[in-house]
Amino acid sequence: MSTTHTDTPKPVRRPLNAQIVRRWCMEVGWRYLVGLAVLVFAAFPILYVIGVSLNPIGSVTGTTMFPKEPSLVNYENLLGGAKGPFLKWYANTLLVCAVVTITQIVVSALAAYAFSRLRFAGRRGGMLALLLIMMFPNMLALIALYAMFTDLGKALPAVGLSTILGYIIALLGGSLGQVWLVKGALDAIPKELDEAAVIDGATHFQVFWRVLLPTLRPIIATTAMLAFVGVISEFIIGSQFLRDQNSYTLSVGLYGMLQGDKSANYGIFAAGAVLVAIPVVVLFQVLQKYIVGGAVAGAVKG
Repeated sequence: MSTTHTDTPKPVRRPLNAQIVRRWCMEVGWRYLVGLAVLVFAAFPILYVIGVSLNPIGSVTGTTMFPKEPSLVNYENLLGGAKGPFLKWYANTLLVCAVVTITQIVVSALAAYAFSRLRFAGRRGGMLALLLIMMFPNMLALIALYAMFTDLGKALPAVGLSTILGYIIALLGGSLGQVWLVKGALDAIPKELDEAAVIDGATHFQVFWRVLLPTLRPIIATTAMLAFVGVISEFIIGSQFLRDQNSYTLSVGLYGMLQGDKSANYGIFAAGAVLVAIPVVVLFQVLQKYIVGGAVAGAVKG
């Protein structure tokens, strides 16, 4: 009995023609070009600031993106305290950011749960009043805050002007700034989850803590990022509240250092700007998985 062997035909590789290349460029290729242009546009100022910080001359006009003789002298002078207690400013800033950010998250999440899930008298009016207050920046209340904490400092010096505690309390007045953002995420969660938990005997706090809060991780991470960036870059209120050099935050201290430097050494200021960005980058890397994971989960669910 004879068997015949049939050779499997090998796939023929067709050369790419101009039409396929043109179609790829029109549908996909242009996106890479746009992404590359955006990346270059975003990276240019960052690289330039890093270049200024590594330039020992400290001049902006004579600085290139990649200095010919890079040096860490600006960082050494800054961290060594040649222009002021920079490490003290750094510690003050991290303390203020941590307290205000955590408080904003807790207060905004609890208030958002009340506005989203509970029905009570004045609920609609309170939401509209909160939205109206959020339209005005905090700097409009600067005079009132200054007068209030000046009188408060006479009775309680620990919370008066030029104190970190008083500055934190002043910033905590905007703790409800993220309510609408969290409420929008809560409104998208089916209320059947709450009802099922209540039937099982859960209280309102248990429903919020064990059922809703785990599903709010993406929006909580976004809220934390927004609050942290807003606090670390706050300058107007801090420049009026903090008068003692040991109570400065980074934004107030770096601005005062630049104003007091008659030689206009922007290299040290650029080095401070680079160091200020480190906590923001670290926080974003920590929260990125929650933000991206929530976005992907929402897309799959949709």
